[in-house]
Amino acid sequence: MIRISIDAMGGDHGPGVVIPALMTVAIRRPDIRFVIYGREDAVRPELAKFPKLAEVSEFIHCEVAVRMDDKPSQALRHGRWKSSMWKAVEAVKNGAAQACISAGNTGALMAMSKFCLRTMATIDRPAIAALWPTTRGESVVLDVGATIGADSHQLVDFAILGTGMARSVFGIERPSVGLLNVGVEEIKGQEEVKDAGRMLREANMASMNYRGFVEGDDIGKGTVDVVVTEGFAGNIALKTAEGTAKQIAGYLRAAMSRTLMARIGYVFAKGAFDRLREKMDVGRSNGGVFLGLNGIVVKSHGGADSDGFAAAIELGYDMVRNNLLDRIEADLDLFHARNPNAQANRKSGVAVDAEE
Repeated sequence: MIRISIDAMGGDHGPGVVIPALMTVAIRRPDIRFVIYGREDAVRPELAKFPKLAEVSEFIHCEVAVRMDDKPSQALRHGRWKSSMWKAVEAVKNGAAQACISAGNTGALMAMSKFCLRTMATIDRPAIAALWPTTRGESVVLDVGATIGADSHQLVDFAILGTGMARSVFGIERPSVGLLNVGVEEIKGQEEVKDAGRMLREANMASMNYRGFVEGDDIGKGTVDVVVTEGFAGNIALKTAEGTAKQIAGYLRAAMSRTLMARIGYVFAKGAFDRLREKMDVGRSNGGVFLGLNGIVVKSHGGADSDGFAAAIELGYDMVRNNLLDRIEADLDLFHARNPNAQANRKSGVAVDAEE
């Protein structure tokens, strides 16, 4: 059995979205169990709608819920030890669960996760990794908002973390990896990116197929399985892609309803439009993974519907089932065994208070 801890109070919709998502996943994954944390007056009425969920879940009342607009420092000060978010993360630390899922405040969740679980021994800062829809399927992109100004050593760490995730989620033994840059030529880009590329080439890791630099349009093309960048560029790229998808969807809706002939044409082309909408649905790839911690934490988008939150749960489930942490630790150990001086002269990146 795989046990997942759930912060039921997070997100824009709280238990009204979270609880139906749990029932959806419980039907698909009969070997899953849930530990649900939240306020009893908000969660119990939703649980009552799904009697069968009680057979695979345990509910624990928490008086405090972290607000979406709380600063990370406020969330730690007021929610440590007692909030639904903290309890869900702590369950992973204590072994009561193997992964934590929350749609709550991103900055607060990162702060609590790092404080409670700590980073892996050779990791300076964790990264947030996202699954990115591409023309070839999906890619892992990181960091999308945890650390601004990562140095070359941290970019190498991100490459190793992303490789472990790709191996676990996609089932690829040697994922292809690219560093996001302003051009594919080796002479272009910031010194940190060029140094990271040199270190990855020299490492020649058996678990990673380093392919060099990639540009912004390569993300959507699916040129590589793992795209590595620092949090500022990654977060802008993520928000731009989400906005573009919504913009195109709006254009299509307007075009299809403008005239009678357009509406008739939509009827005949509905199957094709349904497939396009499915490919552009951000919720299908919902779930940002906090990599580099001694535990699995998945951040669902705050505005996700029940299908989106279910996708985040299943992402956490897949990473537990496929031994994500063991794969990452093995790759980190191998890299640092070959590069004993890699820990020297590191500089800490600046943590960003990630926003929804």
